[in-house]
Amino acid sequence: MSLIQFTEKGLYCAKGDFYIDPWRPVDRAIITHAHSDHARPGSKRYLSHHLSKGMLQQRLGTISLQTIGWNEPLAIHGVKVSLHPAGHIIGSSMVRVAYKDEVWLITGDYKLEDDGLSGAWEPVLCTHMVTECTFGLPVYTWQPQQDLYRQMQQWTLENQSNKQCTVFFAYSLGKAQRIMHALAPLQIPMYAHGAVYNANEALQSNGIALPQVKHIDAHTTKKELASAIIIAPPSAVGTPWLRRLGDRQEAACSGWMQVRGNRRRQHVDKGFVLSDHADWPSLLQAVEACNPTHAYTTHGFTESFSRYLREEKKLWSEAVKTQFGTEEDDQHITESDKTAAI
Repeated sequence: MSLIQFTEKGLYCAKGDFYIDPWRPVDRAIITHAHSDHARPGSKRYLSHHLSKGMLQQRLGTISLQTIGWNEPLAIHGVKVSLHPAGHIIGSSMVRVAYKDEVWLITGDYKLEDDGLSGAWEPVLCTHMVTECTFGLPVYTWQPQQDLYRQMQQWTLENQSNKQCTVFFAYSLGKAQRIMHALAPLQIPMYAHGAVYNANEALQSNGIALPQVKHIDAHTTKKELASAIIIAPPSAVGTPWLRRLGDRQEAACSGWMQVRGNRRRQHVDKGFVLSDHADWPSLLQAVEACNPTHAYTTHGFTESFSRYLREEKKLWSEAVKTQFGTEEDDQHITESDKTAAI
């Protein structure tokens, strides 16, 4: 029997009696990161990285939570478990599970380019690798981060010169903080939707330093927002909350912007290819660096990526169906955000 099994509740280690990112309530859950498709409520005990603590408590409520750092081995019923930086979002980790000569690496979500906030991804040698492949096709190849940041800065300055506020739509946990980090050098006032502001507070409770961002509430005026930077979750597109911001330019920030037509379908003025996931070259680089004998592909272009590994890289590989892949953090919108008058 393999050390890790793919079950109806999630990835299960029978020897250690724990699950990794289970999608149903279990006795013991190890969580790679705080996005809602990987961190779900109802389990009795949770284990995660220190920097995920605030977000997990905010999203899951009162839970029994143990936190550890990266590269700090922990023995669970004789199984050696450790967390390693995934580079996806703040606190995100890959989980190494080892027993005798069998070593599994469950990546969760990851990216290789260091964003300066999330921790630099590190390769982990293993015999079995469970890798995401959200963008597991050759068309998904990202430009260097600094080039993208310069484009975002230039567009923001153009909007400011036209006395328009600049709205970036991005996940409240992960991309939102990267955008703040990228635009902070402009020294333009930044404002946030409640979902983003709440995520910032949770991260700051863990000692994470973030640029100053104000919460848009019922007392915020259009005059304050004129020429400002505003960061909001994708669910705010087309809402009354957004329409009250005044004259503005809107941008979607997502890896899906790589494909022509997606910006038009999002009904925004601009699309920036900003992703917290590995692109095609990075996925291949990660697999090569971790050097598994078996590779399991999850949440994304699983069949295509697995077939490429088999046929082109001569690596044993299998596509696995999971319930990961939908980072829906938009449900964390408060009633005050929906109704705030500006």
